Formats: sequence, C-alpha cells, structure tokens
Amino acid sequence: MTQETRPTVVKSEAEWRAQLTPQEYQVLREAGTERAFTGEYTDTKTTGVYHCRACGTELFRSETKFESHCGWPSFYAPSDAKNVVLIEDTTLGMRRVEVRCAACDSHLGHVFHGEGYGTPTDDRYCINSISLTLEPTES
Repeated sequence: MTQETRPTVVKSEAEWRAQLTPQEYQVLREAGTERAFTGEYTDTKTTGVYHCRACGTELFRSETKFESHCGWPSFYAPSDAKNVVLIEDTTLGMRRVEVRCAACDSHLGHVFHGEGYGTPTDDRYCINSISLTLEPTES
C-alpha cells in the first residue's frame, strides 16, 4: 500500500541539519534506526499524542500503542492514515513497508502485518522513538 503525496514541509538538507540533532537527522532524514530498547518511548505508558519530531504532524495516539516487546514503540494504527506514507522497502534482502511522515517525508520506522498480535488491525507500526515527540494529555 503506497500513498502518493507530496510533502508540505520542505527544507534544505542544511536546514534539517540545523534543526535536528545528529542522531535525529540520521534516523529521520537518512532512514536510520535507533538501537532496540534504547528509545525514550519504548516502554512509555503516558496518555497523549505522538507527533513527528521533525515537523510536528500528529502521527499516533497512545490509545493505539501496545507492548510488542520488539524494542521500539509499537502502534496498531496511525491517528489519521493520511498523515503517514507507506513505501515498499526491499533493502537488506527482505520485504518491509517503510513508514514516512506525509507532511515532511521523514523516516519513522516500518509497519508489519499479520504477526498475530491481539490488536484490531493486526498491524505493528514499529516506530523509532527519536522520530516522535509525545504531547501528554492533561488528566
């Protein structure tokens, strides 16, 4: 499943480098991956909204976050499907589906289907913590 969209947040690589830390840049702009079990949101149970760290677009809500024990935050659905773009990724000799922010084209992680998690969609959006910013909701 691939959505054809054009980013609405467009910056030069120099602007992205000035805005993001080297680690954020490596993941968000160069499609890197943070090490498993090191991200700040891997085990977070805080209620709130997860935004793209590069542009602030809403991506996921805590209501769809679940414990997959894979080492990265996992969600079973984006908060709005139009806010993410899914791209077939055949690097590393395997078929995966990359998840990118629709607004700024930043790499977020990958989505996997049919792994048997007890979620409504049977999807696991495996997202790098460093790609996200959590906005807690008030109690």
